Amino acid sequence: MTTDLDLEPPARQLITLAEAVTDDMLPAPTPCGDYTVRDLLAHVMGLTIAFRDAAAKAGTSAQDAVPGRAALDDDWRDQLPGRLLAMAAAWHAPQAWEGLTKVGGGTMPAPIVGQAGLNELVIHGWDLARATGQPYGCDEASAHASAEFLSLASAAAEPGQRGPFGPAVDVPPGAPVLVRAIGLSGRDPHWASA
Repeated sequence: MTTDLDLEPPARQLITLAEAVTDDMLPAPTPCGDYTVRDLLAHVMGLTIAFRDAAAKAGTSAQDAVPGRAALDDDWRDQLPGRLLAMAAAWHAPQAWEGLTKVGGGTMPAPIVGQAGLNELVIHGWDLARATGQPYGCDEASAHASAEFLSLASAAAEPGQRGPFGPAVDVPPGAPVLVRAIGLSGRDPHWASA
């Protein structure tokens, strides 16, 4: 597993996507389970803090929080860009990738946590783009890291059990790496808002 990942490109992509979200889009469905756009943005707001603190090995309550539904802060438009960039910056530090750290209530090797954070940005960026009818551009390095993380996470599931993100959706052989990652995340790469 690589430790030279750059979380900034998918973080900046998410910032661009979020800037185009209007209030009337907040109740719209997303490819992320039963999350609305509002729920998805609230989730991203929380994970930025958890993964930022995980990089610093800060031992905060945000690292102990199990992902779930949260209310979307009224000032999310002002807060989200800075939180995304702070998360990415925290993982620029070489020591962020060393040793163990905690996120989602579990302790894991830091490289896995960093790659998980990048995966969150890539997949939820795609979710937000699809839900709001925007184009999604993902750099190749991030798409490959996301697909690698999801493939390893699915392979680590107990035999007969689905992976941590739900059952994978089959994609055609030779599909682009981002499409493979989306399928591995349990999402239909052809999902579109109604």
